[in-house]
Amino acid sequence: MTPDQKFSRYVRLSLVGFVLIFIYYLIADTFMPVTPQARIYHPVVQVAPQLSGEVTQVFVSNNQTVKAGDVLFQIDRGPYDIALTQAKLALDDAKLQNKRLDTNIKSLEAQIKAASAKLHEQKLLQQRSTALYKQRAISEQELEAMRANYEASVANKSALEAQLSEALLARGDSGENNLTVRHAANQLAEAKLNLSYTQVRARNDGVVSNMQLREGAYAVKGNPLLAIVTSETDLVADFREKSLTHMAENSVAKVVFDSLPGEVFDAHIDSFEAGVSDGQLSANGTLSVTETSNRWVRDAQRQRVHIVLQDNEALVEGMPSGARATVQLLPESTLGQWFGTLQINAISWLHYIY
Repeated sequence: MTPDQKFSRYVRLSLVGFVLIFIYYLIADTFMPVTPQARIYHPVVQVAPQLSGEVTQVFVSNNQTVKAGDVLFQIDRGPYDIALTQAKLALDDAKLQNKRLDTNIKSLEAQIKAASAKLHEQKLLQQRSTALYKQRAISEQELEAMRANYEASVANKSALEAQLSEALLARGDSGENNLTVRHAANQLAEAKLNLSYTQVRARNDGVVSNMQLREGAYAVKGNPLLAIVTSETDLVADFREKSLTHMAENSVAKVVFDSLPGEVFDAHIDSFEAGVSDGQLSANGTLSVTETSNRWVRDAQRQRVHIVLQDNEALVEGMPSGARATVQLLPESTLGQWFGTLQINAISWLHYIY
């Protein structure tokens, strides 16, 4: 065989091999897709204080494991101690004010009793004066004076009753149901709550990460000061849309982690993400933006799939958030599962190289 014939043979074999590999790629990408775009996520809780103040003590360090309820750092409690004392004084003052009102009410009630007695006396005097006037025993001027005294007694009693009604309205309910006392008690409860907020506690179990907080820093209400990486895990993989055509929930999967080359773990599809950010529309008051691309073949859209390992969740929990993985989905056919398993095992060994 001449050199030209050998070269021609090699070219033909290469073309045939390329065609076979291309056909295999098309079939594999449709029925047993694989993606290196997989990652482990741990929910991260941003810890923000619920009030402002200087940080006086920090009780945790970077990468420290914490439990829910552990104190993370302390905010200067001086201003909030003063506020608590002021709230207590306000409550005592409200109770004292109610006692003053009670005393005033009793005084008005006594005055009303005296005014009632005086009114009764003036009424009798008026009746007697009217009888005497008819008998011409007294003058008209004396009769008018008696009537004036009677009207003054009526007005005096009415004024005292109005004052009593106003005092009773100001006093309100008695005991702890009194509105003024309830307002003061509410302010006291708020002051106690704010004082408790000076100790910022962990809401979840997890690990403190990227700890930069130091004593002397000024904490601003609502601004995160540190982050806790929780132990909950979520293994997600991004596949091209067409690669998921023949896949459903509970479909078999194989997972290889970059940190564990050569090891393949059994898994299955737990759920499909409802959408991606590219498909989200916001009511922002602007006109729609059309997609533009100069490429003849546009990039394939990827959809997110949530993966669950079989009997190896503890392994995933021990990995850091952001750890990379490669996920292979397997079809239901035995032949397809055999090829898919062979493919992911080959990829696992390649992780020793890259």
